[in-house]
Amino acid sequence: MKMVVTAGPTREPIDPVRFISNRSSGKMGYAVARAALRHGHDVVLISGPVCIAPPEDAKVVRVETAIQMMNAVMEHLQWCDALVMAAAVADWRPAQAVSSKIKKRAGDLVLKLERNPDILAAVRGGKGGRTVVGFAAETHNLLREAKRKLELKGLDLVVANNVLESGSGFDVDTNKVTLIDACGEIVDLPLMTKDDVAERIVEWIERRRRISRGGKFAGSGTSP
Repeated sequence: MKMVVTAGPTREPIDPVRFISNRSSGKMGYAVARAALRHGHDVVLISGPVCIAPPEDAKVVRVETAIQMMNAVMEHLQWCDALVMAAAVADWRPAQAVSSKIKKRAGDLVLKLERNPDILAAVRGGKGGRTVVGFAAETHNLLREAKRKLELKGLDLVVANNVLESGSGFDVDTNKVTLIDACGEIVDLPLMTKDDVAERIVEWIERRRRISRGGKFAGSGTSP
């Protein structure tokens, strides 16, 4: 099976030295990539800026901004059988990044933000027979928001976690997630390592694709 995995944050520039980003470490996405490789799958890892060594056998595409990540995902979409969108893509970016450092003596700074493109919405139009997994990092109303994302984005599976729970937030090696699939099945996993969560995700994708093709791995991708 051919898998594309996204990981890490994006950075949206304000000026050459400042940017808007988020607290994603990339650990969950990299764990998924490693798990997929252990299962013998081909992996393209599209990574935002992180401090993690990439898996040796994955093709790694490094990006900075949300637009760059979207372009990389769309470039590899036709190749893959499954897409796991574990990256924390910035929802907004400065409407205009300036080419020189903004000096603090200029006084208060007001930033106008504009929406970044919705990668999963773009993927939905060309999904075909691919399996698409999304993530929902929430602080409140976990199940409601995760189900909403599942339906709105046309996902096959959403991996939801409450980032306020101990051991389930950013830059830690553990996670406590709920798996919600398009058939309505909900599985609450206990606190475990992100590598173990990744194993569950990859196993779910494998089962999904076996069922969809009568016991054999389904392949919808094209040659790279």
